[in-house]
Amino acid sequence: MAEEIHGPIRPVTKRVRKLMVVVDGSPESKAAIRFAAARAAHITGGELILFHCIRPGEFQHWMAVADRMREEAYDEADALLAEVSERLHAYCGVTPEVIIAEGEPQDELKKCIEGQPDIFGLVLGVGSEGGPGPLVDYFTNDLASQLPCPLFLIPGNMTYEQVDAMA
Repeated sequence: MAEEIHGPIRPVTKRVRKLMVVVDGSPESKAAIRFAAARAAHITGGELILFHCIRPGEFQHWMAVADRMREEAYDEADALLAEVSERLHAYCGVTPEVIIAEGEPQDELKKCIEGQPDIFGLVLGVGSEGGPGPLVDYFTNDLASQLPCPLFLIPGNMTYEQVDAMA
């Protein structure tokens, strides 16, 4: 064990370190966003990515309906992410990058992480009722050992004061 940790500590080079957090409007998402924003504000080169995924439409055989539903989903996502971005900037001075994907959230988030070499950590909120949530289940199973970054799990029942004390 001592051999594994033995050796000089090298200075950290200045580089971008992005924390990616999933935004879906849930209470656990809000706690995760606050943690990620505070961490991004405190680390050298810290940046924040807000990720939101729009699930595929259910009425694909009615193109006009599907197109309208998709447009409305993007409008709602834009409004949610604009509000979150504004609050984050006021809270900690960080202006986040925003990513809106369309598809199954697990697959789209995994693709996004793999395509971003500067991701320093993935931050997920853990549901306080009804289980941890599908993304937490997905990323904490076999996939956890394959992630290219640490996974931060933030309990959704934490108060902002508790989150701030951790961050």
